[in-house]
Amino acid sequence: MRLLLSSSLPLLLLALASLGLTQEAAIKYSRDDFPSDFVFGAGTSAYQYEGAVAEDGRSPSTWDTFTHAGNMPNKSTGDVASDGYHKYKEDVKLMSELGLEAYRFSISWSRLLPNGRGAVNPKGLEYYNGLINELIERGIQPHITLHHVELPQVLEDEYGGWLSPKIIEDMKEYADVCFREFGDRVSHWTTINEPNILTLLSYEFGLTPPRRCSFPFRPFNCSAGNSSVEPYIAMHNVLLAHAAVVRLYRTKYQAFQKGWIGLNVYTFWPIPISNSSANVEAAKRATDFIMGWVINPLVFGDYPEIMREKAGQRLPSFTKGGSEEVKGSFDFIGLNYYTSAYVKDSSNSPSGLHDFTADMSLVIIVSKNGTIGQILPTGINIYPPGLRNLLRYLKQEYGNPPIYIYENGYEGVKHILNDTDRIDYLDRYIRSTLDAIRDGSNVRGYFVWSFLDVFELATGYESSYGLYYVDFSNVERKRQPKLSARWYSNFLANKNGIRLKQRSGIQRVYNQ
Repeated sequence: MRLLLSSSLPLLLLALASLGLTQEAAIKYSRDDFPSDFVFGAGTSAYQYEGAVAEDGRSPSTWDTFTHAGNMPNKSTGDVASDGYHKYKEDVKLMSELGLEAYRFSISWSRLLPNGRGAVNPKGLEYYNGLINELIERGIQPHITLHHVELPQVLEDEYGGWLSPKIIEDMKEYADVCFREFGDRVSHWTTINEPNILTLLSYEFGLTPPRRCSFPFRPFNCSAGNSSVEPYIAMHNVLLAHAAVVRLYRTKYQAFQKGWIGLNVYTFWPIPISNSSANVEAAKRATDFIMGWVINPLVFGDYPEIMREKAGQRLPSFTKGGSEEVKGSFDFIGLNYYTSAYVKDSSNSPSGLHDFTADMSLVIIVSKNGTIGQILPTGINIYPPGLRNLLRYLKQEYGNPPIYIYENGYEGVKHILNDTDRIDYLDRYIRSTLDAIRDGSNVRGYFVWSFLDVFELATGYESSYGLYYVDFSNVERKRQPKLSARWYSNFLANKNGIRLKQRSGIQRVYNQ
């Protein structure tokens, strides 16, 4: 199915109106309204995109072990995923035709250092050099994440991965290889993706590898774990590893490579379910536990006071040297933002249990009779003011750090090319980003999740976030642009006016 917009301005506005966008909305803002150094992009991650998990020397990661044990819907795996390992040149060409200014992706630690440390895999090096070079040749800025969910299984087996401080030196060695080999062409680095989600899902809920949890907190079939302390231990090691990598980059590479380095955080905007003082305080507590758990140490050198109060000795303490190293260990903060949610205080609920969830003493409610924005079939709220409010909060609480919105996207239905709901979602959140910039927030970039359909970590191939449709039933993994790809392309090329021009199969909007 091929979807084309008319070259007639009236018909274009009619098409936009059919998406719920008025003529005023169509011309209210454009790419030119953002700062000249602001960057628009899209992203993927290695395990979700590359496939080729057993090719050219790559060793198993924790996600290979997890999916091969049948833990995903329909027992799906990322063995082939979007087959990006073989199709990256085709994909970079599509990015160029789309008009992407930047592409965020991650490196598979298992592909580059199959033993977790030591010898570099030449085929892995060749692949990532090829991808980076293709991006540079087409004028697309690479933004690289060093660790996006997957860890070499050999390190998990050897010492327990993120539960051991031994991972700090291994993470440094891996990062050193990446900076040395790719840093001459890469100026934006993220150390670890969503450590708050990584630690909670892996060590509190036991839903993702290494799938550790404990009864009675999480009565799942975890073979081992301690939900009361392990999330806190894992996060502590994540932050120390991050800080060590940043120090390495700053002392050895940054002066001549002139890049930026940061950490990526999962965020949402909590809204008190009522204006009672208890629920208002619960909303603040939610920001401290979910975001402050990561950001406070980076800005202030320690965890939020409320976490110390609630978790007590179960929350590790930084040494003086560790606190000094973590504090200020970022040039920017990456945000992954999808939704808002109501929160309700539960501090008076007797449980006697002590884990992260009990320590927060609140309940997160996805919807309240549909009164926060638009409710998706999956239950996620579309509430763009939440993003603006979050950015205002970060400006006020943390000194307005440079921000990249590294993930924002819409979970749609498979096989839908006419994805008007995704267009509406992206339009409203890009507007919210611009509003935040006009409020004074130091936002430097916005990235759609995801560039194309990938293996989703919660649903496998049962849902779709991509601007491009991937036919996962086809051995060739054929790509096809959705209407959202054409809309995003039009937006990126919009220069204070509207006219249409055909270019390489993508309809684009240009200033006349």
